[in-house]
Amino acid sequence: MTTAPAMDPPRPQRRPELAPQQRGNGERALIAAFTALPFLALFAAVPLAWGRFLGWTDVVLTAVFYLVSAGGITVGYHRYFTHGSFKATRGLKIFMALAGSLAIEGPVITWVADHRRHHKHSDKEFDPHSPWRFGDDWKALAKGLAWAHYGWLFDANRTSKQRFAKDLLNDRDLRRIHLAFPGLVAVSFLLPAVIGGLVTMSWMGFLTALFWAGFVRITLVHHVTWSINSICHTFGKEEFEVRDKSRNVWWLAIPSLGESWHNLHHSDPTCARHGVLKGQVDISARIIWAFEKMRLAHDVRWPNPDRLAAKRTKQAV
Repeated sequence: MTTAPAMDPPRPQRRPELAPQQRGNGERALIAAFTALPFLALFAAVPLAWGRFLGWTDVVLTAVFYLVSAGGITVGYHRYFTHGSFKATRGLKIFMALAGSLAIEGPVITWVADHRRHHKHSDKEFDPHSPWRFGDDWKALAKGLAWAHYGWLFDANRTSKQRFAKDLLNDRDLRRIHLAFPGLVAVSFLLPAVIGGLVTMSWMGFLTALFWAGFVRITLVHHVTWSINSICHTFGKEEFEVRDKSRNVWWLAIPSLGESWHNLHHSDPTCARHGVLKGQVDISARIIWAFEKMRLAHDVRWPNPDRLAAKRTKQAV
């Protein structure tokens, strides 16, 4: 009697959520350069602020470019492009894609694809940046926080844009802005520097604006945004029912422009306002409100009291 030859174990198929081409070492090096180098500016920021390397022009430019680039992420990349919380005119759509690109968190279509994948698998195995990735004991969680905050950017796997952002791929305006991302990175650094130089009519004004409104501003936007992935999925209050670990973190509300009211967002992702309870400041929602008043935005998905009441946790009622 002959025995059947042993069969090779089936090869694991690559999940359709992931793009067929993985991230190479060159791209990882660029990610490291444009995220780590601005962060180094923070080490010099405090001593330089005590000297003559900070003027009112730098303060104003930093605040304006922070609001534009961070708002480009929260209002544009997140609430509009990812979740469709409102509809926008073509001009506003283009502006939001450009503004979000100035945050240097990746091209618009890549960012949206990653975030939609995050919502589909939130705090589960295929979530690209869950802090619970390695387990729930303190060592695993410490490792997970580092992964969710920064490490996931260097993951070899890419999210499939065809699967998660086909609607954006079909938009000619967004494809062009997506491809123009390297040039917009240069704009994000040089535009505030040029304005600073012209206002002060000096090379020193150029350099100080490059430092504060360029490097320091970008690293602040980065770490506030990444804190939503890490801190807001680990600590804080659960005031609405969710199927993941998303939480509300009050002290991040102002710098994140309202994104840290993250528990409601995961409970009702398409809602245009995340801070829906009394005292929950949501600057991004006010920006959307202003766009609506200017007739640049319409069909805004504002909170519905009945839906909110149905989603409140028993502990919060």
